[in-house]
Amino acid sequence: MSSILDIDLDYFNLTENPVQRLAKLLSWAECPVSFLVDNHHESLRRWKTYVKKGRLPEPRHILHVDEHHDMMDEKRTPNIANFIYHAMCTWPKVRVHWLVEEPIDSPAMWLSDVTWKVLSKRFTCGPYVPPEWPKPQLVSVCTSPQFVQVCLLKELLAPIEKLKGGQL
Repeated sequence: MSSILDIDLDYFNLTENPVQRLAKLLSWAECPVSFLVDNHHESLRRWKTYVKKGRLPEPRHILHVDEHHDMMDEKRTPNIANFIYHAMCTWPKVRVHWLVEEPIDSPAMWLSDVTWKVLSKRFTCGPYVPPEWPKPQLVSVCTSPQFVQVCLLKELLAPIEKLKGGQL
């Protein structure tokens, strides 16, 4: 059983003191950043590889720090809009907490009623890390360069560079 901290830097677009918020989150994690990707769905592929190679036990928790919930369709191929849906289907015991200040919408709007009824039991959202949430064994970061201004992206990458630990 493992836990993943999944950070999309677009989360920090609308936050006050974004660099400080990111540093606080990384400090809480007490885990080096394992890898960076540009497109968020690439994280799922990397997580699966870590599990397949035995570098990470099957995840039971994903703390999804993102402006979006990434459960916007049920298409067969993972994409930037649905990869959390695919993670929840791949690992039927994984719980996902979407760390978000104010949700822009709900997965219930995008998924079939049947699918949402099943997944909603393992999906929560809110502005704080749940107190019982386990610290991660893996930290993935998505840069989302098409959604984050260049100057903010540079600022946010600075604390990540200090905490490199995996295969960046």
